[in-house]
Amino acid sequence: MDVTEILILFGVGFLAGIINTLAGGGSLLTLPLLIFLGLPPNVANATNRIGVWFNAFFAMRGFKSKGVDIGAYGIWLGVVALFGAALGSFIAVDIKGETFNKILAILIIFIIGYMVFGNKKAGTGYEKMDTKSKILGFIAFFGIGVYGGFIQAGVGYLIMSSLAFIHRFDMVKINMIKALSVVIYTLSAIGIFIFYDLINWELGIALAIGSSLGGWLTSRWSTKINDKYLRYFVMITAFAFAVKLFFF
Repeated sequence: MDVTEILILFGVGFLAGIINTLAGGGSLLTLPLLIFLGLPPNVANATNRIGVWFNAFFAMRGFKSKGVDIGAYGIWLGVVALFGAALGSFIAVDIKGETFNKILAILIIFIIGYMVFGNKKAGTGYEKMDTKSKILGFIAFFGIGVYGGFIQAGVGYLIMSSLAFIHRFDMVKINMIKALSVVIYTLSAIGIFIFYDLINWELGIALAIGSSLGGWLTSRWSTKINDKYLRYFVMITAFAFAVKLFFF
């Protein structure tokens, strides 16, 4: 790994950390980048989780430093997602490179569609925390864990959608739960990928340093940012990556 690759990974990791903390979709940039730097798709998928975990951890710490508290329910959502992520990670271990690239390209297009046409705001009105809503939340987060363990890219939008529609949480609370749940469930994915020796630690750490800094800084002033321009950047760049992955 040369200096140029380190700087590119740090810069893209920093940008991904900002994007992930504000909404989601940072892996739409980092995962294809790792593939383009020469990693096999399953190794890129595993290596990307190092940056994802550190980004989420420092984002979580940033929110906590501002007094954001989510209670025990948010922790249990992460625990449920952890079991789903273990299942998704086993699926990802043996997937063939060409198949993975095409799946990633298709998922990117669907996620871009959500970013364009989906609900862009958190839930409004009173929070829904009745028993039915909690059960729905656990079911949703198990599925989110499976997806996150398998590919991760765009999982933030799934988390935001479920929390907004099921519980009507405000954006700050949603982002805190998102960061915490990713910290918890990504541990199972990383453990499985370490067992199968799929992580490139040099690239992963370079990515993690940038992602951590982006997540920490953004979490401390994210409530004051209009993320519209970042969303446009992610959509345009991710679409270009999707075309590259699918056809070339």
